[in-house]
Formats: sequence, structure tokens, C-alpha cells
Amino acid sequence: MALDIRGLKVIYEDNHLIAVNKPARVLVHGDATGDIPLTEYVKQYIKIRYKKPGDVFLGVVHRLDRPVSGAIIFARTSKGLTRMQKMFADREVQKTYWAISKQRPEPLSGELQHYLYKDTKKNRVKAIDKPSRRNPDAKKSNLTYQMIGEVSGNHLIEVNPITGRPHQIRVQLSEMGCTIVGDVKYGFPHKQWKGNINLHCRSMSFIHPVKREPVTIKATPPSNDQIWQMFAGSFF
Repeated sequence: MALDIRGLKVIYEDNHLIAVNKPARVLVHGDATGDIPLTEYVKQYIKIRYKKPGDVFLGVVHRLDRPVSGAIIFARTSKGLTRMQKMFADREVQKTYWAISKQRPEPLSGELQHYLYKDTKKNRVKAIDKPSRRNPDAKKSNLTYQMIGEVSGNHLIEVNPITGRPHQIRVQLSEMGCTIVGDVKYGFPHKQWKGNINLHCRSMSFIHPVKREPVTIKATPPSNDQIWQMFAGSFF
């Protein structure tokens, strides 16, 4: 059955890579819910655009949490996949996220460092100041941040993760008292009406794994989210 790909926003593509602006609440890869993941929409797009008669290769380079929106890169070739995965592992991809919090960060800019581990009983990631005997596998996690805007009590925070741990930005901002709007898992008091959170992968910059040229990919925040649109015009 053909998928409706009219809403898919492709923001970069060449022979080796394709990047899209992922909507909030859409899975990147299939899971037990059975919901159609983003990978299937991208495959359908490639199949139609390039008139591919058989199966389409698409490699998952990295992921975004389901309630998060923004730029995400897939590989169209095995060479592109292997090299991009290594670049992410080696921290050669500069990532910029935007988050909205009701709390004003203090100080307005800085660096956060925690050690993160997963609490499997509660299905949440937790932060501690240093590894302990109780959590010896906690992984060091760093990010830098700065507040770049404020509208009607909503604070726009730009985040550059140095490490790439699961839920890292969500946990570390919550630890500093700046829980992301809508993120009930990490302390926000109520859900957004559509279940998204105001965390968005704004851009990624890297050297192309095959062409060896600098690439910067940017994704505009969701146009159907009133809180994001408070910042439109001034920031995007």
C-alpha cells in the first residue's frame, strides 16, 4: 500500500544522504506500537522520486525521540551509512537543538555535566554528579547552552550537545530547573494536547562523508505549534 508522502519535508538529499524535518510524535524506526515509522515514508519518497522498481535501501544514522521534531539524517548507501555512523560516534557532527522552557536558565549560558544512567524500572534516564557503586555504568554527558529569546514567559534555549546520550538534553535541562514544555517524563506538569514536547533539532553541520565538502542542514520548527510560532519572524 502506497503511503501519503505529501507532508514529508526533505531538507537535503544527494546520492548518499537524505535529511528530513521530522514531525513531532512520529517514530524514526518501527517498534511494538505498529505505527508507521518515518523510515517507511522516506523510502516511499525515494522510490517515487527516483523510480526505484524494487526495495529501497535506507540506513538509520541516528535517532530523535518520538515527541521531538527536527533535522534527521538517513543514508541512501551503505558507504554513507558506515561513514556517517562513525562521524556521529566520533563527535564530528555539530548538533544544535532549540528547547522551550517556562523557567529562565540561571546563568543564562554555560556548560552542564552529569553522569546519566537508565532506570529500567521507571523507564527514565537519571542524572548523577559522578559514577557510584550503585550506578557504575553511568555515562559522562556534556552540553553547552544559552538562552536566546523570551516571549510571554517562554524561554528559548539553544543547546549544543557534546556527547550524544539518550534523552540527554531532556534530562540535563530538567536537572538545572528548565524542564522542556510538554515533557511530563522529566517533570513538566502536563502534556501538550498533541503529546509533543518543545524540543527541536535545529541544525547539523559536518563534512560530507563521501564528497568531503562542508554541509549544514537546518530544520524549521513546527508551524502548527503555537508556542514555536511565538518565536517565528525573530529566529526563523
